[in-house]
Amino acid sequence: MENSAGIQASLSGRYATALFELARDSKALGQVEGSLGTVAKALAESSDFKALTASPLVSRADAAKAVAAVAASLKLDATTTSFLGVLAQNRRLNQLPAVIRAFRQLAAAHRGETTAEVVSAHPLSAAQVDALKQQLRARIGREVAVDLSVDPSLLGGLVVKIGSQMIDSSIKTRLNSLAHAMKG
Repeated sequence: MENSAGIQASLSGRYATALFELARDSKALGQVEGSLGTVAKALAESSDFKALTASPLVSRADAAKAVAAVAASLKLDATTTSFLGVLAQNRRLNQLPAVIRAFRQLAAAHRGETTAEVVSAHPLSAAQVDALKQQLRARIGREVAVDLSVDPSLLGGLVVKIGSQMIDSSIKTRLNSLAHAMKG
């Protein structure tokens, strides 16, 4: 895996690596990856769930109970449910977004894909995501998995990161560049 050493260096990376190895060895990579996608969506859509994962005031026992209830309502697989319980018990739920990103990178590398982090001003449609994947595949010459997020402050356009490369076509960056050019 191209960047597994870098991933394993961080706390979230160690958790992601442990979950990845467990999922791979139990032949449940697809289910765990799907469940983590569901968790990522829940984090983005539910301010209550996001607050639960970020709050240092919630006790370990309460966090574990709440996470178990959320896992049941989201119909997560058993491996992911157990993993979320471990994060709650270790007071590491705040690492969840980083763990999900690292897991996706490990899973993509396992499949021979490159992961592109894509930030857009507005949610992308399925057709836009497919077109973006095709353009990235043509640019780098291999399959690309995309990790999507939304940042309304971009105003429009995209910011795409693949490894150390960054393609920034956001209106925010263009306006900042124009303002800087006008000053000097």
